[in-house]
Amino acid sequence: MPVLVAYDVPGRDCGGASQGGAPDLAAYDDWITRFARGLGGGENIVILEPDAIAQSGCLPAADRAARFASLERAARVLKAAGPRTRVYFDAGHSGWLEPDRAAALLRQAGAARAGDGIFTNVSHFHRTADETAYARAVLDALGGPPGLGAVVDTSRNGNGAPPGGAWCDPAGRALGTPPTLRTGQARIDAYLWVKLPGESDGCTAAPGTFSPEAAYALVRG
Repeated sequence: MPVLVAYDVPGRDCGGASQGGAPDLAAYDDWITRFARGLGGGENIVILEPDAIAQSGCLPAADRAARFASLERAARVLKAAGPRTRVYFDAGHSGWLEPDRAAALLRQAGAARAGDGIFTNVSHFHRTADETAYARAVLDALGGPPGLGAVVDTSRNGNGAPPGGAWCDPAGRALGTPPTLRTGQARIDAYLWVKLPGESDGCTAAPGTFSPEAAYALVRG
């Protein structure tokens, strides 16, 4: 199944290493509409704006509310254009937000109304068992339709999170569970490699740059 990442929200990454995005929300809405036209009638998974919810504390309250409204619109546009598309909203990861806080933000962003569930651990390193427990706790706190599920990024979590919360191309990481839709875990829809193994966070190379050496290091663990 194709896995697509929508990553163009204004103020992306709060001015960090992956800063950028559309110039404003009107431009973002237009970008999402064009993105949606490419979905077609097949099954797809869309990871809707990594960090856009969990990291939204950098925004003033009015800007945060406007972003959340735009994310809900985006999910509705994506699902209208691709009826078999599953849209997942950002829930951060188990080392970042408490489940109740994540659920409150997701509720404000319309995740239970417009989406198919949540994603966790994108570009991060927390172990699959920790993320599975966290995702279920967030879903329980979120409530909403019983069919809501979660996907977990397992691309770099084979050795767990590095000490001290290091996040930018830390050494000693390893590949995690290969991508699958058959997780064997209730409410966990998929394990995915959302962050491509070998893709830089911005410390060993420019953000998004593929490094064969980094990919080999993950394979070796």
